[in-house]
Amino acid sequence: MKLIVGLGNPGPKYAGNRHNIGFMALDRIAGDHGFGPWKRAFKGLISEGRLGTEKVILLKPETFMNLSGEAVQAAMAYHKITPADVIVLHDELDLAPGKARVKQGGGHAGHNGLRSIHAHIGEAYGRVRLGIGHPGHKDAVAHYVLHDFPKADQEWLDDLMRGISDGIEALAMGDGPRFMNAVALRTAPPRPASGKARTDAAPKTPAPTPQTTTPRPPAETEEGPFAALRRLADKLRP
Repeated sequence: MKLIVGLGNPGPKYAGNRHNIGFMALDRIAGDHGFGPWKRAFKGLISEGRLGTEKVILLKPETFMNLSGEAVQAAMAYHKITPADVIVLHDELDLAPGKARVKQGGGHAGHNGLRSIHAHIGEAYGRVRLGIGHPGHKDAVAHYVLHDFPKADQEWLDDLMRGISDGIEALAMGDGPRFMNAVALRTAPPRPASGKARTDAAPKTPAPTPQTTTPRPPAETEEGPFAALRRLADKLRP
């Protein structure tokens, strides 16, 4: 069994915040993969379903971001899930908007939600870092993450959500590279190879093939080829 956690803050006031991108990802996964309805449990909202051969619980903690570890620990204890089977999706200031990275273990980099999870279950869980960009100064971070995504970000945000949903089955089965490939196909689709002919290009007119001209023999006069000899013979005749 896998526990996939999305981080965010509860309530409509925060629903569109950058800090809530983890909640957004779980909503997309649940909708696309036929998970059950959301219900209250473990100090949060859970939805159950399957991804491939794995039974999966989606969890959105409702304890607010800085207490997220309480909900995660409660769900793990009830279902006897180890940290290695936990995946946390969260916002990441140090990644450009629309980028994603998979990581297993490691520090919390000052993220309040991860800090709380570290305190409750340790650091050996997996996480998916979802880039939201950085406001440029640390004093602006709190306002930035608690502000809604602008309309200009909706296109890349939707591409990222689609990519996560496309690849989440692979991630649940332990295939991180395949998950990342699915995300990349949505967020950075491959361009046509540079050597490939463009279909919209006008066909080139082939260069004319040089023609070998056979020289013509000198044209004969109307008098025929022996006319000059006859004139000479006439002059010499007595």
